[in-house]
Amino acid sequence: MRHYRVNEIFYSLQGEGFHSGTPALFVRYAGCNLACPFCDTDFASYEEMTAGQIIDRAREVLDLSGCGVPLVVLTGGEPSLQVDTELCSALKEALGATICIETNGTCPVADGIDWITCSPKEGSRVVLEEADEVKVVFTGQDVEHWHTAIRARHYFLQPCSCGNTAEVIAYILAHPHWRLSLQMHKYTGIR
Repeated sequence: MRHYRVNEIFYSLQGEGFHSGTPALFVRYAGCNLACPFCDTDFASYEEMTAGQIIDRAREVLDLSGCGVPLVVLTGGEPSLQVDTELCSALKEALGATICIETNGTCPVADGIDWITCSPKEGSRVVLEEADEVKVVFTGQDVEHWHTAIRARHYFLQPCSCGNTAEVIAYILAHPHWRLSLQMHKYTGIR
C-alpha cells in the first residue's frame, strides 16, 4: 500500500493566484526537488499516510469546519513527486471536489488533476508545457520566457514574501499580460 509524506492537512482560504479568496482544503506534502530560499514549508515534519488516511483526515478537518469544500489544493514542497492518479481518484470520489495542484513544473502531474498552477523557479528544468495558470515569484529576474514557454490561461507575478510589491506592480504596469498575485494569507494572518 502506497504511503505519502504529508506535512499537514488544513482548511482555509486559497491565498494566491486565480482562486485567491476561495475556501479550500489544503494537503501539503513534505519534500521537494528544489531548494528555494523563500520556501516556507517545514520538510522535516511529516506523517506517512495512505490515501485512505488522507481522506479520513480531510473528512475530519471538513467536519470541524461544518461545510463541504469546493477545492482541494495539493501543495508542498513539490506534490508532483508523490501525488498519483490513485490518490486523485480517491479524493474526487470521497470529497467530490475540484483537485488543484501547485507545482514547480519539473515533473509531470498525475491524471485526475482539474487545475494546474505551475510556479516555475529560475534555473530549473520545467517539463510542463501547459497549465491553467503560471504563477512566478518575482525577485527581479527575467520572467518573459515563462510567458512563452508554458501555455496557460492566466499569468501571475507574485512578490517574494511580500517584500517587493511595488517592484512587481511597476513590472506588471509595463507588461500587462501579467496579473498581480498577493500572498493574501500572509497579509491577513490566516494559514
